[in-house]
Amino acid sequence: MFRFALLMFISTGLYAAESPVDIETAAKIYQDAGIREQVRASLGTMPEHIRQMFTQDAAAHLSDQQLDAVTAAAKRGFRIDVFEAPALHALAANLDAATVKKTEVFLASDLGRRMVSADVATAAIEEAQMDKIMNGELAAASTPQRDALFEKLERASRSTESTVQIFLSMGQAVAIGTAVGSGREMAGVADSTHKAGEASRPGLEQNMREPLRRYLAYSYRDMSDADLKHLLAFLESAPGKRYVSAYIASLGAGFDAMGRRCGEQLGESLRELAQAQLDVPTASPPPPAIAAPTRVN
Repeated sequence: MFRFALLMFISTGLYAAESPVDIETAAKIYQDAGIREQVRASLGTMPEHIRQMFTQDAAAHLSDQQLDAVTAAAKRGFRIDVFEAPALHALAANLDAATVKKTEVFLASDLGRRMVSADVATAAIEEAQMDKIMNGELAAASTPQRDALFEKLERASRSTESTVQIFLSMGQAVAIGTAVGSGREMAGVADSTHKAGEASRPGLEQNMREPLRRYLAYSYRDMSDADLKHLLAFLESAPGKRYVSAYIASLGAGFDAMGRRCGEQLGESLRELAQAQLDVPTASPPPPAIAAPTRVN
């Protein structure tokens, strides 16, 4: 349930009285769900994606040297050790004992293990193949009944909305981190990036819904229709909703932390580049006598 096909549910008042669990318990769920493997598989492509974000921003006007700094900052920021601490704390804060019990039973079941195995395998697919899956060029055999099940899975899990939210939050974190690192005023940057993100949200959700349904269908292509119905039943249960809400909160916290780290590193690098340019002495014009040397025949 990762690689930009993320599942998200809204927490309800049913859990308001429950207490969060400890880090050790959260770490067990984190491990059983294969979150580390899925996130780690995505990090290799992040520097190029972040560079593209800045390249496509016409207002940025970054030089090649500055874009190289973007890539270097993304490599330092998008690392599993930056992700894990905030991700685990968010997971613990959004789980409760009853949810953990039901979730552990599901993840330990044959269907749960096969779901996680499929998630990890798809997360490790190369970018070019992933594009083919999302575009529909690479797809598993299906039937109208299976198509309907995957549509329900995508809608019930709110995978599109959650994917877009993490994408926008990560972009905002990078922008704010860059502002902080370069000594610029943070509030204005946060406000402008938030407004830009909200303006683009409807279009992003419309464009991503069908590709993400294809992603789910490909990921779970080896599951039977009965398997898909059981998976949907778990996700629509109260423990399933709470688990996935905590799962998404964990991913959101981890990617936000990596985005901020990337932005802070980039802000420092851009400030150093700007200072280096100021420190370069300007060459004085040559004296008139040698400004236009006479050609010797």
